[in-house]
Amino acid sequence: MKRSASLLFLCLLSGFASADAVEQKTIYGLNEYARILDLNLELPAKLDTGAMTASLSAQQIQRFERDGETWVRFHLPDAGPDSPPIERPLSRISRIKRRAGDFNPDEEAKSYTARPVIELELCLGRTLRTIEVNLTDRSAFQYPLLIGSTALTDFSALVDPSAKYVAGRPACPTPEANPAE
Repeated sequence: MKRSASLLFLCLLSGFASADAVEQKTIYGLNEYARILDLNLELPAKLDTGAMTASLSAQQIQRFERDGETWVRFHLPDAGPDSPPIERPLSRISRIKRRAGDFNPDEEAKSYTARPVIELELCLGRTLRTIEVNLTDRSAFQYPLLIGSTALTDFSALVDPSAKYVAGRPACPTPEANPAE
């Protein structure tokens, strides 16, 4: 609680937020454990306020048609060679600004990379949200999931870059725990 009070005081002094706005936020660390309910998967994530979208590490990404709609089929890098592919409806295609070294010589020299985007239910701490996630091979990165500013806004998050795993293990209620009456 001391951290929350200090953060509130600093925000009020700087004029960036009202007391009500800060009190409604949840503080997360630079890294948090996230549970993707759709995939029954828990993994470490990096919270990145400099990125707009969330990214999930995926391989063998393919678009295909199902019942007149575009879907995406992919594999998770750590799922093992015999694991079945994951299939989800395509929400949209995201245009991600290229970084240095993010260039495929077989493609035209574009300033962006097109990535498929799907929706997933993500749990951070005790908060569950449906977020958009683009699929890309993140095997060269330490964290298989990056959570960007759009999703962080959905989580009403304040990110403390000096802290890690503040929210603890994900503990969102599952649909089975709350049966419809």
